[in-house]
Amino acid sequence: MKNKIKVWFHDSSSSNIKEFSVSKFFLVSLVIFFLTFAAGLTYTGFDYYKLKETCFGNKILLEKIKEQNNEIQTQRVQIQNFAHEINSIKAKVINLAEFESRVRVIADIKPNSESSLLFGTGGFSHEELDSKLQITQKHNSLIREMHKQVNQIETASLAKTSDFKQLLKQLAKKRNILASTPSIRPVKGWITSKFGYRKSPFTGQKEFHSGIDIANRKGTKIIATAKGKVSYAKKKMFMGKMVVIDHGHGLVTKFGHLSKILVKRGDIIKRGDVLGLMGNTGRSTGPHVHYEIKINGVSVNPQKYILN
Repeated sequence: MKNKIKVWFHDSSSSNIKEFSVSKFFLVSLVIFFLTFAAGLTYTGFDYYKLKETCFGNKILLEKIKEQNNEIQTQRVQIQNFAHEINSIKAKVINLAEFESRVRVIADIKPNSESSLLFGTGGFSHEELDSKLQITQKHNSLIREMHKQVNQIETASLAKTSDFKQLLKQLAKKRNILASTPSIRPVKGWITSKFGYRKSPFTGQKEFHSGIDIANRKGTKIIATAKGKVSYAKKKMFMGKMVVIDHGHGLVTKFGHLSKILVKRGDIIKRGDVLGLMGNTGRSTGPHVHYEIKINGVSVNPQKYILN
């Protein structure tokens, strides 16, 4: 009976105390089972708690990843929009360069040999600008290319700015030259004597006629053929009453045989301004104007400078 343990319990139905024996091995086994079960239950509960905590943490992490992915997608779209803008700006710079080239050709101004666009006409491809492209695919190279293109555009823009400033100065100079270049008839009428060698109406000998004679009624208005400054406005021997206009750039025009001078020395005149009235003062056979053009002191044919 050493391996047995007596256990008593009260039977409520019979009001008697009953006795039964339990082996020590069974009792120890039962205790160990309950202890093991309790330990297992405790471990399982703790493990379940940790699992729930991990699941909750994973849920928060997934939400953060989702937010970051959305932010990355937004940034990707912004990068691609910037790339589109770079393409657009680059195209505008190229168009400006082409426009400058056309202006230079029309105005007969040589291009600036020190300047160039510094980049080709290509841009970003449709593949590079695809919003569905994976983050790891080409976006790093796209960003690097964007920095490169921006630097090129900045350099080219500065160069073109310098080119346009130079072009404007040259155009202004051209405009001044054109405005100062005789280009219209000084008076209505008909040409009675051309430029070049002729037989003198006074001596009958061959002489060089340095201008053209345009005849009309006395008092017909004589106008300036280009802008300039009056350098002479009075009588001069055979030319009678004469007006001389200095147009700058080596250009000078002369108007002789006037009946009346309507300008004075130092006056600034523009093309079309009235200088005087036709007459036959000086050595003249009838009312006309002697119209003469000199370039750097050399007489040239005025008819080549009449466009109307």
